[in-house]
Amino acid sequence: MVILGIDPGLATVGYGVIEVQSAYSLKVLDVGVIETPKEESTPVRLAMIENCMQQLIDRYKPDEVAIEELFFTKNITTGIAVAEARGVILLTAIKACGRLYEYTPMQIKQAITGWGGADKRQVQQMVKTLLGLSKVPRPDDAADALAVAYTHSQANRMANLFSI
Repeated sequence: MVILGIDPGLATVGYGVIEVQSAYSLKVLDVGVIETPKEESTPVRLAMIENCMQQLIDRYKPDEVAIEELFFTKNITTGIAVAEARGVILLTAIKACGRLYEYTPMQIKQAITGWGGADKRQVQQMVKTLLGLSKVPRPDDAADALAVAYTHSQANRMANLFSI
């Protein structure tokens, strides 16, 4: 099974693609970011995100897409822009793949570190360890996207254990 994990944003969208080879074996197929230029208008940036998302889906043909839910507390303007980008990502994913799953930041931290209050550095180090990487993926958005994909792989593993 191939899982595309997404850390949504307007300036930077993190993505991580993993292949579940067995219940305990995962392979990273790709990790990176989609970046949009801040000097472009929001509609143009959203179209760029949609185009890049479609290219990722066409290239890796994920069986499922997992995305981080939004959490913001301070800047409502930034939150709205990220929500718009997330909407484009959700629409592109559901139309192209049909299987979409969402996880809160706390669920992701819990799945990766075992503690929902873990900080970003702890999550990134565990992503590196759990996925057998030689270094932490950069930028942070890319590592976060792998964390989302890993979280979904574990949720699927648990669901399969309890459906016997």
